[in-house]
Amino acid sequence: MDGLRPATTYRYRVLVNDEPWAGGQRYDWAAANLGPAWRAPDERLRTHAATDDPDPVTFPAIGDFGVGVASGAAGRCQLAVARTMQRLADAVDIRFIVGLGDSICHGPAGPTDHSGDKDWWLAFFQRYRYLIDHLAFYPTVGNHDGSDQESSDDRQQLEDNLFPRTRFEPRAEVGRASIDPRLCCRLQVGGLLQLVCVDTTWGAEQGLHWFNDPRQRDWLRQAFTGDDVPRLVPFCHHPAYRAGPHHSDLTEQIDARVPLYRSADVRLMLHGHEHNFQHGCVDGLHHIVSGAGGELDEPAPSRFDEAATVSWAAQPHCLLVQVTADRLIIRPYRDTPRGGQPQPIPRQVPDGRGTDEPIVIHRD
Repeated sequence: MDGLRPATTYRYRVLVNDEPWAGGQRYDWAAANLGPAWRAPDERLRTHAATDDPDPVTFPAIGDFGVGVASGAAGRCQLAVARTMQRLADAVDIRFIVGLGDSICHGPAGPTDHSGDKDWWLAFFQRYRYLIDHLAFYPTVGNHDGSDQESSDDRQQLEDNLFPRTRFEPRAEVGRASIDPRLCCRLQVGGLLQLVCVDTTWGAEQGLHWFNDPRQRDWLRQAFTGDDVPRLVPFCHHPAYRAGPHHSDLTEQIDARVPLYRSADVRLMLHGHEHNFQHGCVDGLHHIVSGAGGELDEPAPSRFDEAATVSWAAQPHCLLVQVTADRLIIRPYRDTPRGGQPQPIPRQVPDGRGTDEPIVIHRD
């Protein structure tokens, strides 16, 4: 949309056959039951601040979440974490949502265990409808969003439902995105933050991650160079560093991408994939794993030294990230029961002590 002013709230409305959409009685799924909708749509949008405006930014991030409304314990976790995000959005000036991959990751068989668009309606749109009606959702691609672990490539479903080509093709024309067939883009939000989406799924050739494809290497090199670039925060699905329990460090990413991040003074990386929470720090580079928006693995990690782990938790959660001129503040919030309010995750440090303090990264 052209002609919109920065840092401005606009109202919108949707008409279908000249009639207001969702004007009558609406219904929502709760677990496997359908009941009256609990709130009205929020038909507004707020544009980002101008690129020279040092406007503080707050956003939630969530990974490995699209399991569906009737997927047993995973579905209940997703609902409770979605409730956390909703409560945070009602209380805090949130600007957008970052998805850390696996927007669709099949849960146990049940009424929602479909393929194609039915997955998206019940596993994504239904859960987050009162967030994405007024907040932009910026996704990255996970292994369940592509063909890494499944018989079919779901990128077409990602495109059909989140419209990355429509949204980011104009950016590709000016070098700020690379979308065919991988999904990479730069998203500058005001004068303090530039998010960089990095596609870490497999490429066309077996054994080749997209970030090692020559075209993507060139694009990423350009994305992380330049003068007066605001704080850069790359986000992707597969972590470079991970303590487990199911995945180890991604050596290819450490060798190929981490040096580039360091050259651009990156201080924070955001990931999903491992179904728990992890915070590590390698020589001043903080890495967060947030892969329990719906799926959860409870066994404890074991490779703390390998991942330079600072704290971890086996708890369904989302992140709340605050960006100011002098610091980044990251708080992982746990799943919220009905009628409850968001609470930080109680985390463990490798020696067994506990903490729920926010993660604070100061700007040098």
